[in-house]
Amino acid sequence: MSTTQSERLRELLEPLVASQGLDLEEIAVDSVGRRRVLSVVVDSDTGADLDRIADVSRALSAKLDETDAMGEGEYTLEVGTPGAERSLTQHRHYVRATDRLVRFQLHEGGELVARILAVDEDGLDLEVPGVKGRKATTRRLPFGDIDKARVQVEFNRKDTKDTKNTDNADNTDNNTKEEEA
Repeated sequence: MSTTQSERLRELLEPLVASQGLDLEEIAVDSVGRRRVLSVVVDSDTGADLDRIADVSRALSAKLDETDAMGEGEYTLEVGTPGAERSLTQHRHYVRATDRLVRFQLHEGGELVARILAVDEDGLDLEVPGVKGRKATTRRLPFGDIDKARVQVEFNRKDTKDTKNTDNADNTDNNTKEEEA
């Protein structure tokens, strides 16, 4: 896809996505056999449920049908969200990843896995998990020190927000039931 077509698609679609309360994250046109697939990735601070995805998909489809932005050939429109292990490339991505575990590739060549505690204009406050029985530590990471960042999937994470609202007996019973299942 040429830069010109990408820019035209973004200019055409971004206002529609914004009118649905979402951010346009990515646009890609790929060839699949003889067909083309237009993939549009959207997100928001509160996430995007299936109803919002369906609404924005219908709005984008109608707008694309009105224009020649995709040319004459057939294409398929796919609208979705960034996914669980998304790359963090913009400030809003880091804000949305607060309380999530992230793998950072650092400019100095190192790697760091830590939980984002807070985000401001200059960087991140992180909690670095303890290793071999040591306690977790906090660290400040300026944005300028980050080459790449990607959210990590956590299967066994205990959600601290949920456990604060229940007593310890309930937590123990729930954890035991899950382990027995």
